[in-house]
Amino acid sequence: MRLWALSDLHLSNPLNREAFGALPACPEDWLILAGDLTDGFRYLDWCFETLNRKFAQLVWVPGNHELWTRPGRAGGLRGVALYERLVEIARRHDVLTPEDPWPVFPHPTGDVLVAPLFLLYDYSFRPGDVGAEEVIRWAQMENSVCADEHLLHPDPFPGRAAWCAERCAKAAARLDACPAHLPKVLVNHYPLEEELAVLPRIPRFTPWCGTKRTRGWHRRFNARAVVYGHLHIRGTSWIDGVPFQEVSLGYPNQWDRGRGIGHYLHEVILAPAPADSREDG
Repeated sequence: MRLWALSDLHLSNPLNREAFGALPACPEDWLILAGDLTDGFRYLDWCFETLNRKFAQLVWVPGNHELWTRPGRAGGLRGVALYERLVEIARRHDVLTPEDPWPVFPHPTGDVLVAPLFLLYDYSFRPGDVGAEEVIRWAQMENSVCADEHLLHPDPFPGRAAWCAERCAKAAARLDACPAHLPKVLVNHYPLEEELAVLPRIPRFTPWCGTKRTRGWHRRFNARAVVYGHLHIRGTSWIDGVPFQEVSLGYPNQWDRGRGIGHYLHEVILAPAPADSREDG
């Protein structure tokens, strides 16, 4: 049994959608889906139905694109109401979400708790001399404002930062309640550490890439791995001995269609288990 991860499928794009069906089957394995599968809930049923035929268990967190409300779509649902609809769709397909009991994956090196998180962002990934009230204007100076400002609504919260604060508080309390000795795989659409939010082509996009509230969560909550997407810059970075893995596919110009989507399935890397844990197992 293996643990795979993939994000940012962007199935609203017809070329990604066309290639999606050729994803190989791994019927004994689990697949983590780290958000941005599609825009709103368009194609979400089809995505989950297709992947359920190929994997033993799916674990999903939303990205910002699933939370978009385009005019005339998503039945007018916005914010929390839209998120609840997404969770409802996932549950119809037995896909585990941030609102469900977190599963334990029987990894060959020892059990790990897979913790799907939905944390959003609060514009705190910004230079120290840029205030929160200035961040949009600062990004506009280099045409880097995220489409979320028009499409991702925080209703009923007064703003995205407030929604983020509530999500982070709930997630931290839930993680605190988990057995401290049980290693974890933390899954979020956005990177948990600001140092990972580096976008050379659009450097002022970082305010829409996470929150400083999650700094050090990999140490605080005994993580053996962290999985995320959003940046469309695939790779693994090691911080304090923990592998942080960006697992996005991206738009058609960001992946090799000759290789197919299956090439971009990422097997989740775990930090080495402590010697005493290996002996006990």
